Amino acid sequence: MRRSSRARASDPRTHPTPPSEEPSITGHRGHSHSHRASRETSGGIELTRTTQTLLAVVLVPLTLATVAGLLLLWPDGPTPRAEGYRDVERISAVVTDVHPCPESFAQDFGGQVPENCTSATADVTGQAEDVEAQLPFGSGAPLIETGDRVLLFEVPEAPPSQQWQFIDFDRSRAIYTLVVVFALAILVLSRWRGLASLASLALSLALVIWFVLPNLLTGTPPLLVAVVAAAAIMIVALYLGHGFNAMTSSALVGTLLALALTGVLGAVFTAASHFTGFSDESTKYLAAIQGQVDYQGLVLAALVIGSLGVLDDVTVTQAAAVWELKAADPTASRRSLFASAMRIGRAHVAAAVNTLVLAYVSAMLPLLLFLMLISTSFNDALLSDGVAQEVARGLVGGLGIIAAVPLTTLVAVLVAGSGGRYARLR
Repeated sequence: MRRSSRARASDPRTHPTPPSEEPSITGHRGHSHSHRASRETSGGIELTRTTQTLLAVVLVPLTLATVAGLLLLWPDGPTPRAEGYRDVERISAVVTDVHPCPESFAQDFGGQVPENCTSATADVTGQAEDVEAQLPFGSGAPLIETGDRVLLFEVPEAPPSQQWQFIDFDRSRAIYTLVVVFALAILVLSRWRGLASLASLALSLALVIWFVLPNLLTGTPPLLVAVVAAAAIMIVALYLGHGFNAMTSSALVGTLLALALTGVLGAVFTAASHFTGFSDESTKYLAAIQGQVDYQGLVLAALVIGSLGVLDDVTVTQAAAVWELKAADPTASRRSLFASAMRIGRAHVAAAVNTLVLAYVSAMLPLLLFLMLISTSFNDALLSDGVAQEVARGLVGGLGIIAAVPLTTLVAVLVAGSGGRYARLR
């Protein structure tokens, strides 16, 4: 029997529903726009206005507090300089010949030139004639050869053999070439996002140089300086490097929470371990010329700032994992999202903690070699001031990383999961 024209007209197979009249999630025809009007898409996921508002309520005060901290603590005077030390002009030169010190140097050594004394003829930038510069000699002296680029300084009032002195090798070409290669590699791989990452790196270094260091030299509490600087660096680095969106905001919240925990744990164990802060020669020299630095607090500040890079990696990875999982399965519940993302986080955190600890171990290799050379037992070496500081930094930083995984995952799940069945790919 043939169906009537009325039946054919109502058959959805012959007259599919127009796109504008597709049933909404709630089953009401033609009103899906009323639900989506209160949502915005972030990273392919539609978020409710409530979720966006909650993110703003958390992040805006933290950002304002960070800005206020920068303004209140920003150094308003010249950076302290040690008395009795002068800024020597470094002059670039190329070594044209290396030879034993000439006999004319004898008067400067009590009438006899030492057997291992060497000097160099160098072509100095801006000088019409080559100069004769005495080179360092003895145990640990650098090996200088013809063709090396070096830095010299001139002391006109010194005896003739000591008017030109070797300072260091001129490493400008090698280092600047490496910087250019590094920047080009990032730009080739990441393009515009790589450019944003380079900008955030430059701003982070500028903040350390012009905010952190002057404050530490003037006696400002190191933990306060480190926390304000770390928050500012993370805000700039995350948003410049990964975009201004809810995924980045989730990573930022997780990072700041993990940083707060790292600071608290660091303060507790630094005080409990009675670290002096005088674990290397540079600290002792610093104490001799600048006594108002809080050296125990310096250990804590280094711990907080040192954990930033790895925390950035871990939190962004976790937030991105949650976003990808939610986009792949828009109907996934928050519980399943959290479980799936934590499986990714567990694999990542082991490598991240290993990276952080090995970085601290590599920094104290000379100290470990010295302790082994004098036959110090492993237990005694581990508990010595210098080694124990690095151990505490590595372990506290590792605890911060471990905490960052569930914290960031939870925040990202709460944000991304708020879209429910409205979540969709772009």
